[in-house]
Amino acid sequence: MSVTVYVPCDTTALAMGADAVADTMRQAANQRGVELNLVRNGSRGLFWLEPLVEVATPNGRLAYGPVKAADVDSLIAAGLFEGETDHPLALGPTDDIPYLKKQQRLTFSRIGVTDPLSIDDYRTHRGFAGLEKALNLSGQAIVDAVKASGLRGRGGAAFPTGIKWQTVHDEPAGQKYIVCNADEGDSGTFADRLVMECDPYLLIEGMTLAGLAVGADQGYVYLRSEYPVAHRIFSEALARAYDAGYLGRDIRGSGRHFDLEVRLGAGAYICGEETSLLDSLEGKRGMVRAKPPLPAIKGLFGKPTVVNNVLSLAAVPFILDQGAQAYADYGMGKSRGTLPLQLAGNVKRGGLVELAFGITLRELMEDFGGGTLTGRPLKAVQVGGPLGAYLPQSQWDTPIDYEAFAAFGGVVGHGGVVMFDDTVDMGEQARFAMEFCSVESCGKCTPCRIGAVRGVEVIDRLRAGENVETNRELLADLCDTMMDGSLCAMGGMTPFPVQSVMKHFPDELTHRPT
Repeated sequence: MSVTVYVPCDTTALAMGADAVADTMRQAANQRGVELNLVRNGSRGLFWLEPLVEVATPNGRLAYGPVKAADVDSLIAAGLFEGETDHPLALGPTDDIPYLKKQQRLTFSRIGVTDPLSIDDYRTHRGFAGLEKALNLSGQAIVDAVKASGLRGRGGAAFPTGIKWQTVHDEPAGQKYIVCNADEGDSGTFADRLVMECDPYLLIEGMTLAGLAVGADQGYVYLRSEYPVAHRIFSEALARAYDAGYLGRDIRGSGRHFDLEVRLGAGAYICGEETSLLDSLEGKRGMVRAKPPLPAIKGLFGKPTVVNNVLSLAAVPFILDQGAQAYADYGMGKSRGTLPLQLAGNVKRGGLVELAFGITLRELMEDFGGGTLTGRPLKAVQVGGPLGAYLPQSQWDTPIDYEAFAAFGGVVGHGGVVMFDDTVDMGEQARFAMEFCSVESCGKCTPCRIGAVRGVEVIDRLRAGENVETNRELLADLCDTMMDGSLCAMGGMTPFPVQSVMKHFPDELTHRPT
């Protein structure tokens, strides 16, 4: 008897005991004389079900989860190897799990499906198809496709990706760079990690396409040091891509050239800001640069540089393979394509949800997230990382769209959605925003460096009931100063969560909830 079983190998699954499940599965198969093909696939992004074990059958893959090592014997006794589903952990066909079935996966179509390190697997699922087409296109044609797709930066600023590429493309020929910002530091985000752990060739392909588009022959991935599994898997994928001729000189016999390296980050949130990242990549302390000049004109080592987030680059292979219009057909308004949303915090079903722009926060949190893990009522949700506004119930029916969020001072950012139930102290959350900035500021500009420290002090006085009205006015003025005077988004956006608490939860700045 021969059977193929999939056990994920990403960070989340490993944290939940996936290695022990895989080892127990091998031992059980040996004891029963079963020829086991154990594939360490990536996660499907359904984190509340990890480790999610799948079994290949003639009718597709069947899922079981969350599986512990202690569950393996009972699963096998119930017919796991035969594809039987008479077990409490049986979930039926994987593709029919509602959480997964209701998604629109373009960028994440392969995660959990393939062996992350298998180039053959990647190619079987249309991997490198976009690159094969692009090798016969001019750089301008590639840039035009990205512009026509409507793709915007998925790292926070939502700047049109194609316009950034056009700027670098139009700079005189010479040394140019592609830099991938994989310093994923926003609270509640993990999509970048999933790309690098579960579908690493996707990022390799996307960065190579960027290089072909703008005439750059060298790329760097700036990876946060807290991602050792991503570092290991992606580094191995890089080596295999070189061996297979997808990187280096004469890519697939085309005469084109692109090299790619990984550099570990400095452990600082500010290095997620593109100019601070470039300083760190050059071996300096991560400090925000004044702009202009833009990195697209004078970036890494003073040369024209494309700096894009992982998700921006990972969207490009689909666009080159399926066409710009196929991507632009998803979304709403000026927000085209799909966004990998990440549900975290006090949520019953946390994980990755890739959907076209336009779904509301309420639909996302209820239909996918299933509400809070505690079962208590939702009180607030923070979208866009630690610098994003706290949104009250009155804003949950807003469609997830860059312009719709900007209209009320919200940010979509990297797509992180952190949920809070009614026990959260919003005054403490406001204080945390200022404290976070005071710790993570690079210190280059006064409004951020000093303003955040003073912000903590003012909120502490408010919490103590001291001169409440005077300190409210002072906090409001301080927020305005930071927004208008800071050199980058670190200081400029720190007031967003504070102002949202002042507006929607004003009493909690001075009174702790009971």
